[in-house]
Order: sequence, then C-alpha cells, then structure tokens
Amino acid sequence: MSRVVVTGGSGKLGRAVVRELLDHGWDVVNLDRVAPDERLCPFVRVDLTDYGQTVGALTAVDDRYDRVDAVAHLAAVPAPGLLPNTAVFHNNITATHHVFSAARLAGVRNVVWASSETVLGLPFETPPPYLPVDEEYPGRPETNYSLAKHLEEQMAAQLCRWDPELKMVGLRFSNVMEVPDYARFPAFDADPRLRRWNLWSYIDARDGAQAVRRGLEYDATGAEVFVIASPDTVMSTPSAELAAAEFPDVEIRGELGRNESLMSTARARRLLGYAPVHSWRNHV
Repeated sequence: MSRVVVTGGSGKLGRAVVRELLDHGWDVVNLDRVAPDERLCPFVRVDLTDYGQTVGALTAVDDRYDRVDAVAHLAAVPAPGLLPNTAVFHNNITATHHVFSAARLAGVRNVVWASSETVLGLPFETPPPYLPVDEEYPGRPETNYSLAKHLEEQMAAQLCRWDPELKMVGLRFSNVMEVPDYARFPAFDADPRLRRWNLWSYIDARDGAQAVRRGLEYDATGAEVFVIASPDTVMSTPSAELAAAEFPDVEIRGELGRNESLMSTARARRLLGYAPVHSWRNHV
C-alpha cells in the first residue's frame, strides 16, 4: 500500500480524510499536535513549525514507518481571528514551508494541501468579478490568514518549477461542516447577510475528504489549485435571488440552478473527478 501522512489528521477535515483514505486502501499516518479522539491509524505528535521534527516525521519514525509516499497537509490555524494576525500568518506559512521542504528532501513527489476559499476575496466587501467564482481570476487575500494561503499557492508553483517531477495540488476548501453543524442551517434563511461573506457556501467534510483522495490520485505533475465546495448553498432562497439582492452589479456567468453553489467546482469535477454527494438538506 502507498503510505500517506495526513497533517492535522485530528481536526474536523482531517478526521474525515483519514477515514476516506483508509477506506480506499491507503496506509495512513496522522501527524498532529493533538491526539485524535478516535485512533484509526498510527499517530505521531509533531510540531510542524519545528523543521527538524517535520523532516523526521516525513522520513521515518522508528517502529511506526520507514518511508512516506505522499503528503496530505491540512494542519493550520483554521481561520482568521483565532490568534493575533501575525501569529496566524507565522504559524501557517512556516508549517507549510516546512512540510513542502521536508517532502522534497524525503523524495515525496505527491503533495495535496489545504488552501482556502478566502483566497477568492472573502469576505467579499469588494464584490467578486463574476459569479459563480472560480480559479480563473488572481488571488485577492483580505486577511493575514488568506495572505498566507495565497503565498502557499505561489510557493507551490515555484517549487514545481524547480522540480518538474513534483505534483502539488492546492484545494481551496469552503467552510468545512460535519453533520451536527447542519442543525443551525435553517436559521440562516432569516437573514441572508449572515452568510454573504462566503457566498452562502460550505463543504461537507466527507466530500472534502473525497477531494483530498482524488487529489492524491490525480496523475499529473506541476502545481494546481481547485475550488472545493458542496454543490448547493446553505440557503433555501434561490441562488439567483441571493446574487441579485447582495451583488446586483456582478455578472452571472451561465444559468444558475435553484440552490446551486456560487463557488464553481467545475474544474475539480473535470480534472480530479470530484463528485460531491452530501448535502445538509438530507440531515435536517
């Protein structure tokens, strides 16, 4: 079996990724600062802001493993505002640089990592150039968290330029949700502005995990980024009505389905085979 280390495997998305990869025949190791509530695979406690620890974890750990074939890098401070700005930026960009560098040192050529929807311009106080948003316009980071994610994408592009055999797939995840989170979704209908900041988008953790697996399986080289969202919005109001009310001057490209996401996953569907199947509407 191919061995993949999942950084941040104890977190909300990480737990789903560990399960998804185990279910599809991967040999999985969880690297995290925090032990998981349920231990499904070997766990190694690692501080990724320490380069020595990161190199050690991506090469061999005594009786746990003696090689790594792929990396799914999810570990990060998961959103702006959880720590002071510089602390968020320093933690995330340092950890990612260490993981990327250690992977190259270890001879790992298959890297998938969690970028973010925030690179698209969240919270959209400046309206997006068009809807649905996609990967075709330049990054528009508006926070230190998003700036770090934007620079991670630039870093990946340059590392792949240095090493033509390297594949690095960045997944711009929308707001990650688990089934218990869906109980509060019906309340969003009372005020559409509550979720305007990310175009009423979300991603079910299980579909996010599928995207990670498909990124690892993607047969290519070079750096790629993909928007990863659920196929629908968090709202009952039709998507076209939401767009017209909150972004009246923004071009709508194509015909929108009733509750179609305003974050386009067309590129991920086409190239990765991403096929989300989970909706909050099936759980409330």
